[in-house]
Amino acid sequence: MNTSTKTTSKARAPHLGPERRRPFVLDAALDIAVASGIGAVTIGAVADHMGVTRPVVYKCYADRVELIQALIQREGTLLLDGLLDALHSAAGKAPEDAWITGFTSLLRFVASRPDTWRLLFSADPDPALVTRFTMARQALRYHATDWIRPALEAWWATPDLDKKMPALMEMFMASCEAAAKSLLDPESPWTPDELGALYGRMICRAFEAA
Repeated sequence: MNTSTKTTSKARAPHLGPERRRPFVLDAALDIAVASGIGAVTIGAVADHMGVTRPVVYKCYADRVELIQALIQREGTLLLDGLLDALHSAAGKAPEDAWITGFTSLLRFVASRPDTWRLLFSADPDPALVTRFTMARQALRYHATDWIRPALEAWWATPDLDKKMPALMEMFMASCEAAAKSLLDPESPWTPDELGALYGRMICRAFEAA
């Protein structure tokens, strides 16, 4: 009697329900998106990346569109939550301390979720991705304005603040993105704390000069 068993190129997936497996599916989709762009994210590509069959992935997401929407939603939410946490962590006895604390918290978040930020800075991002991350940026700007404006009034009694605030906030947003890009640079010699201190000092001086 032939007792041999048929083998396949796919490993048998651990027994997980769709709810428990979805985060792993999204992690695989993120890996692919960062390496090759959102356009490379397909059900088949994710299955291959995970070493499972396509039906396993289809049990989690009905099709590629649903999968990509879920990925963008998750990464956009994580981005905004992390940014707001960094913003609200800014504290210290002196203005410079507060800026350093805030930027250090931001860059620690970048270091904890580098692929989320690499997806944001993709050279050719998907329009849906751009829309979701633009919404996150707008939300951060709104909250940052409410958070930073009272500090400027208390620290330096900044004159003509209504006029200056839009320009100051654009500089702040640009500095956050620049700091993240600097940390993610493969040639970067910086740690999050070192770079956070540098940006904190620089932006503090810029806001004080206003």
